Amino acid sequence: MNYRIPEQTIDQIRQSTDIVDVVGEYVQLKKQGRNYFGLCPFHGESTPSFSVSPDKQIFHCFGCGAGGNAFNFIMDIEGVSFVEAAQKLAKTSNIEMEVPENETSGNSGQSKETKWMMDAHLLLQKFYHHLLLNTKEGQEAYDYLSGREFTDDMMKKFGIGYALNSWDFALKFLTKRGYSQKLLEKAGLLIEKEHTAEYFDRFRDRIMFPIHDHKGNVIAFSGRVLGKGEPKYLNSPETALFNKSKILYNFHQARPHIRKQEQVILFEGFADVIAADRAGLHHAIATMGTSLTEDQARIIRRHVESVIICYDGDNAGIEAAYRAAKILIEQDCYVRVALMPDKLDPDDYIRKKGPESFKQDVIGASLTFMAFKLQYLRRGRNLKDEGEKIRYIEDVLKEISLLTKAVERDHYLRQLADEFSISLDALKQQQFQVYKSLNQKKDYREQNRITISNQPKLFSKTLKPAYENAERFLLAHMLKDRAVSDKVQASIEGAFIMEEHRAIAAYLYAFYEEGYEPNISVLMERIPEMELKKKISELGMLTLEDELSEAVLRDYMKQVFNYPKLLTIKEKEQEKKQAEVQNDFLRAAQIAMEIIQLKKELKQ
Repeated sequence: MNYRIPEQTIDQIRQSTDIVDVVGEYVQLKKQGRNYFGLCPFHGESTPSFSVSPDKQIFHCFGCGAGGNAFNFIMDIEGVSFVEAAQKLAKTSNIEMEVPENETSGNSGQSKETKWMMDAHLLLQKFYHHLLLNTKEGQEAYDYLSGREFTDDMMKKFGIGYALNSWDFALKFLTKRGYSQKLLEKAGLLIEKEHTAEYFDRFRDRIMFPIHDHKGNVIAFSGRVLGKGEPKYLNSPETALFNKSKILYNFHQARPHIRKQEQVILFEGFADVIAADRAGLHHAIATMGTSLTEDQARIIRRHVESVIICYDGDNAGIEAAYRAAKILIEQDCYVRVALMPDKLDPDDYIRKKGPESFKQDVIGASLTFMAFKLQYLRRGRNLKDEGEKIRYIEDVLKEISLLTKAVERDHYLRQLADEFSISLDALKQQQFQVYKSLNQKKDYREQNRITISNQPKLFSKTLKPAYENAERFLLAHMLKDRAVSDKVQASIEGAFIMEEHRAIAAYLYAFYEEGYEPNISVLMERIPEMELKKKISELGMLTLEDELSEAVLRDYMKQVFNYPKLLTIKEKEQEKKQAEVQNDFLRAAQIAMEIIQLKKELKQ
């Protein structure tokens, strides 16, 4: 390993780290048997295929093939180098780790330009924050926030600041520190005058709310105008750092609380998040002032199953909540909707009626998605009109027919019967007709789709050849038991058929010869090829018998030995046919004898 970190330090970090805790910060895990399963953070999926083994301290995704140990997980999820991953794990475990400065620079997956952009954002955010809290220029902005019940602690927690009413403050501040104007324009901090090479500040005379990525880096800003002006909120443009469809506001601070509460509250804007946090709801996040995207929904689902949507109480907010709920349900989230009364937004409600009322009367009174849909379907309808009422009942029956649980269907049918004084039997009969009609319209493939509830996708869709399975199970046992590895090395050595299996065997032989005991996590750190690490993690997740009998071991090795001979027999049979076609019967007879001999060897 060429990381210049003492082996003793790496061992200490590894022994102090539990991969379940590490992965659990990013993925909601549920225990099934000896392992934990969740939705893979490296590709989109709705059925858990991502497995974590506490015994072996490794992870593997049976969907996309990602795999490795705790170091690899941090490297992949954060996009950092081994050194940076080790530093993060060391900090979590309170282990002192000194790394030469040249080792921490240039190793990250970030480009130099990206790092400069992030540094510029952080530097500017700190100065905006200083201007707000410590200068007379920021006094008006400070007074405005104080009037909206923002405390100093809240301003510090969310890094809020103030941008001067100047066309070139940020430009001068950052270019004096070595940042190029072109780079700052690409970062979204400056605007280039049309058809010129002149630049000016994007944000002027605004209260500045920094936007962080999910790792906690400042990557953009949203500036609220101070006084009158348009737009009310000015956001950073899309840049190499900032993709608003994949960012959730406050996610970096809310994540540990989301994990603890096993729930997240989703708002429309960051002002609502800050107000909710002030009210003690620290598991609050928001979209970036736009509709919830599938990417954002997938991020939420990887971390938590239960979501409460709390959007504004006006028509636009209700419509947005309905769309967001449908997207989240498609990602297998359990969704409730908190309705805001009197067309208020959450921030206004908390200031007017207080935190406790918000927690009890809004969040605590949230509706199931079905109950919310019933209210949603009533909007704009005059239910005193017979035609409107019948159309409403028909729409509700369609929604009830989509429910999978009989208890839920019965509950809402009884509710409908009571409200409109309709026979429950009649409603059930019509609902069944609706159900049959909907079912007939379903696509054949959807009708016949077979899913195993909450079970990981452990098996490939195609059957592997016998020799490949034999090699896989041989290597899996070798990873588990050094004695098995010694026997295989003495018999097969490097004669595995598949190239990646030969490479893994070579690394494993060397690993044991250096005196190591079986430890998949340690072995992975000594292998530079990422694809081999993924393969090892897959092999490590195979279910094996506790002890490998001599008969089964011989059978595995026989499969590996025999495969080249089987190929040779096939080739010889083709040669024999060709000789017969050419009437070369002497040659055909000789080949036939060779085939007989090869088949005898197979039986030995």
